[in-house]
Amino acid sequence: FKERKGQIIQVEAELEEPKTEKVEVKPLEVSQVKIEEADVIVSCGRGFEKKEDLALAEELAKVLNAQVGCSRPLAEDRKWFSEWIGLSGHKVKPSLYIACGISGVIQHVAGIRDSKIIVAINTDENAPIVEMADYIIVGDIHEMIPAITEAFKKHLSA
Repeated sequence: FKERKGQIIQVEAELEEPKTEKVEVKPLEVSQVKIEEADVIVSCGRGFEKKEDLALAEELAKVLNAQVGCSRPLAEDRKWFSEWIGLSGHKVKPSLYIACGISGVIQHVAGIRDSKIIVAINTDENAPIVEMADYIIVGDIHEMIPAITEAFKKHLSA
């Protein structure tokens, strides 16, 4: 191999202009608070079927000055988040943890067990998260989260 020598060939390429157009540049909003240090967390699970529905959790989090988190499937399978809460993710200990559409498998529960108050919103009253929740709201997240958000808005503005 020592005796071999490569040859450099200059090639001029003619490239077409890209067919894309920059419409708007929006900076990514990155929270200054790490999820592990958050006092209030609104966490999303598989109950969120469309990414657009995350706006429900984001609005509730905004009202509560909370961080938005998720269970592993939303980060790993759906790629909606880069990190998750649970045994193989972040372990949290907020004053208030609101689990929205999260079933509560043991891996997730391991990451939230030190939360002071856990509220579970789920259509399944027998979901594992119910066993450790302090408060259980049985219902669809698409109806319950907006109702809770409005209730907090009224309460916090009074």
